Amino acid sequence: MSDTSLHYKSITELSKLISSKELSPVELTAAMLQRIDQHDGHLKSYATVMIEHARDTAKIAEQEITSGKYRGPLHGIPIAVKDLCFTKGVRTMGGAKVLKDHIPDYDSTIVKRLKDAGAVLLGKLNLTEGAMGGYHPEFDIPINPWNPERWTGSSSSGSGVATAAGLCSGSIGSDTGGSIRFPSAACGIVGLKPTWGRVSRYGVLPLAESMDHVGPMTRSVTDAGILLEAIAGYDPNDPTSLPHPVPNMIGGIDKGVRNVRIGFDEDFVTNDVDTELAKAVCDGVELLETLGANILQVQIPDMDEYALSWPTICSAESVAAHSATYPSQRNSYGPWFQGWLDMGSQVTAADYIEASKLRAECTGHLKKVFQDIDVLVCPSMSAPPHVVTAEMLYGPKETRPANFQRFTAPFDYNGAPTLSVPCGMNSEGLPLSIQFVGKHLSEPLLCQIGHTYQQATSWHNLYPNI
Repeated sequence: MSDTSLHYKSITELSKLISSKELSPVELTAAMLQRIDQHDGHLKSYATVMIEHARDTAKIAEQEITSGKYRGPLHGIPIAVKDLCFTKGVRTMGGAKVLKDHIPDYDSTIVKRLKDAGAVLLGKLNLTEGAMGGYHPEFDIPINPWNPERWTGSSSSGSGVATAAGLCSGSIGSDTGGSIRFPSAACGIVGLKPTWGRVSRYGVLPLAESMDHVGPMTRSVTDAGILLEAIAGYDPNDPTSLPHPVPNMIGGIDKGVRNVRIGFDEDFVTNDVDTELAKAVCDGVELLETLGANILQVQIPDMDEYALSWPTICSAESVAAHSATYPSQRNSYGPWFQGWLDMGSQVTAADYIEASKLRAECTGHLKKVFQDIDVLVCPSMSAPPHVVTAEMLYGPKETRPANFQRFTAPFDYNGAPTLSVPCGMNSEGLPLSIQFVGKHLSEPLLCQIGHTYQQATSWHNLYPNI
């Protein structure tokens, strides 16, 4: 074994050890459960730790592997999922008090596919209420392992914390306006938001169904590709899932970036963006050019106007998603999400139509930008993780500036795949993140670019001191 601690080994490393029988899934799961017990009392990434289930699954995985029935790179690997994903017989609360007793009688397609791949499900991860901006006062708030006073990235915060802190080998998050990318950036990990429809949403509690994406959060790009390949694919239970065959996500991961056309708009990357973050992204672009990529200058239209329409669409769709409990149980919601639903209930049909027109206009502009490029590069968010206050966490709902979602919402609008990768540390010791945006169904190319970048840098090998 390498010197890297077991809990920080990549899925790729662990799968080689397990398949060669140098490492037992039982041993690995026990070590991970022990680490959760040791550290998660402080970090609060898990809503539910499935101790007995994890142990039992690890024993079955070990028996199967011993008898020659190895299922693939996730067999025996400890994974955790955001507590939006239905898990049979296990609470799935979505961070909401109104769902605290919600115990599904079936698995979401994502959980089923992880189980089919032989993964060991460690548990369900904490998130903001309803997967929006704030937490219910009665629920735990995940702590950023790099700095407990800093933001953990909102919705998929538990996924970001658990993955960054080595409390799972990889996790599942969701993204409607940035919630795979924000916690990945804030916690210094890799986040892969797939093409909309690439991953089934059957059995996943919705926020805004026309923009909800579900995808992997890991510590390496290769691991993200492995996880995505396992959970992707058409699902008859979700008519919006795409019928396209699932490719080998990492088959060409070592091809490099020579002649890959990467679009870059320096003004978009640097204007009204934290100086250290902007420099790290620009440095990343220069590095990719030295590795053979073709850097093409593009012009991104002002995204802020379009980002301002996102709350109208999302809040209105959130009301529809919570129609079983809102407004009938309005007072059971926390101040932040209650305010969000109240806002959504005031959205008129005319408001929604106007916001949808702006969404379509934004998508049209981006299609033009992508005409002559393969990938667009930009930050994952406009600044490093900010200091948080009780008001930000619990409410009432705050108004965020347009630039907050400048690099995220447009790619939820158009359903394009994105990959966020650590690209540096700032002067305060906080992680910085670069984002690659691809054309629809281009996840293998994103993995190829991201892996090439990681092979030439070492930011993903830095771990928080917890």
